[in-house]
Amino acid sequence: MADTREIMQSIKRAAPVVGAGAGALAALGGVAVGYGMMERNAFTIRHETVPILPPGFADMRVLHLSDIHMVPGQQAKKHWLESLADLRPDLVVNTGDNLSHRQAVPELLEALRPLMDFPGVFVPGSNCYYSPRFKNPLRYLTGRRGKSGDLAQRELPWRDMHAAFGAAGWVNLTNRAISTTHHGLRLDFSGVDDPHLNLDQFAGWPAGSSTGQEAPNLRIGVAHAPYQRVLDEFTGTGADIIFAGHTHGGQICIPGYGALVTNCDLPAWRARGLTDWEYAGRTSPLQVSAGIGTSRFAPVRIACPPEAVVVTLTSRS
Repeated sequence: MADTREIMQSIKRAAPVVGAGAGALAALGGVAVGYGMMERNAFTIRHETVPILPPGFADMRVLHLSDIHMVPGQQAKKHWLESLADLRPDLVVNTGDNLSHRQAVPELLEALRPLMDFPGVFVPGSNCYYSPRFKNPLRYLTGRRGKSGDLAQRELPWRDMHAAFGAAGWVNLTNRAISTTHHGLRLDFSGVDDPHLNLDQFAGWPAGSSTGQEAPNLRIGVAHAPYQRVLDEFTGTGADIIFAGHTHGGQICIPGYGALVTNCDLPAWRARGLTDWEYAGRTSPLQVSAGIGTSRFAPVRIACPPEAVVVTLTSRS
């Protein structure tokens, strides 16, 4: 009985300490969420340089956009997207997840209209096709994927969005391979539908003309989600550079450490930035964007600000 009384007294003495600790943790969590909600609008522009152009060609500026996740009323994001036209890119690459709400298409198109004056290519992500739904945040951190639910009820007006992109001259690379030219350089694109939804079908590279391989050219792979099978296909067949998004850079990162997850099978240390992807004796620069938005059900970023990326392609030495 004495032991029981001593245990109960110890619990009573410890209770205020435990309560204070829980309160401190709750306060810290509130500060983190508040900061994360501010950082989601701390838009940045990251600059990269990649020497992959054939000798003698002038620099080419590529603006990489990804994971805009537009929601009606996001005026700060809208104005920032409009301002990106001041960069005057030679090419815009949009790697999908443009929407997060079925009524967001008009505001998205208004925000992107200045950029649609420039040549562009695009592929879709899952949040181009379907609106997000609330999920347990721990499921994201553990990498577990739940059931998709009734996709038909969550379908977004992606056809209207794609039609507007196409009318402006942006090229749809959904499971397609096409060629364009830029100042005498042939740009060979190969894009895939969203690998996160298992919709990707690699179309190879444009065949071109009978003498096409003799002309200076650049092979550009474009995907929403950088799953390893897709990166292997691009790299193994000679991609000069690959653009992808989807990861949100981890979205909630640990300062000094980085991302914990990528929401695909890409290693976490590659969640954001420019790295080299190696496969079958070949190497391709891989540019992964941390994205511009968030799901409307998880509107925070921590140690991972939203970004657009300017990749300047320069000639090989």
